[in-house]
Amino acid sequence: MKVYLSGYRSHWISPYSVLEYIFFWTDWSKCGRNKGVIADEDYVDHPIWVDKCTKYIRPICVVIQSVLDFIHPPIKYVKIDRYDTWSMDYTLSYIILPMLKQLKEETHGSPWIDDEDVPAELRSGKKNRKFKNNPDVQALDIEDDTLLHKRWAWVLDEMIWAFEQKVQDDPESKFFDYTECGDKLPWDENYVGPKVDWDGLNAHNDRKRNAFRLFGKYYENLWD
Repeated sequence: MKVYLSGYRSHWISPYSVLEYIFFWTDWSKCGRNKGVIADEDYVDHPIWVDKCTKYIRPICVVIQSVLDFIHPPIKYVKIDRYDTWSMDYTLSYIILPMLKQLKEETHGSPWIDDEDVPAELRSGKKNRKFKNNPDVQALDIEDDTLLHKRWAWVLDEMIWAFEQKVQDDPESKFFDYTECGDKLPWDENYVGPKVDWDGLNAHNDRKRNAFRLFGKYYENLWD
C-alpha cells in the first residue's frame, strides 16, 4: 500500500485582497491594518467603487486560480497491493491508530455523545437530555455541559485501545494459562489444555466490539 495525500490547497485570490494590497495605505485596507500601517480603530468599510472594481478583477483571479490548480494540484494518490486486503482490518489499523492519537491530542471541539455510549459518571443527566433534540437551545445546552469533552475523550480512548489490540500479535494470550500443559502437544495422549479465563476474555472482546461500534457510529465526527 502507498498513500500520498497533500495538505489542503487553495489557490483562490480574492479581488478584494488584490485591491487592499494595492491601496494598502487606505483606512479600509485590511492589508494595511495587518501590517500596522493603519490602526484598528481607524479601520472603516471599503468604498462602493471597490465593489465595482472587483467585477473586472474577478475573471483575472479565476484564470490565475486555474493555472495554479493545474501547476500545483492537490495530491490524492492511493495504491492498494493485492496482499493489503488479505487482512484488511489489520492493515487499516496501522493507519487509523496514529490518526486517532493525533486527533485526541489536537482536537479543538467535541461532538454530542449519546449517554448510552458512555459510563454512568459521564452521562449528561436529565437536564441536557431534555433539550437534546431542540435545535434552538442545543448549542447553549452543550456549552453548559461540563462533561461534553470528557465524554468525547473517553470515546476516543476506547477507539484507540481497540486499534492498539488489533495491531498486537496476540493480545488475548494473557487469558490463557499453559503452565499445566507441560511439553505435551495437543495431539499427544493425556494432553491437558490451557486454563482459560473466559470471563476476562469475553469482557476483553466485548469491550473491543463496543469500541469498533463507537468508531462506526461517530465516524463522521472524526475531524478537528
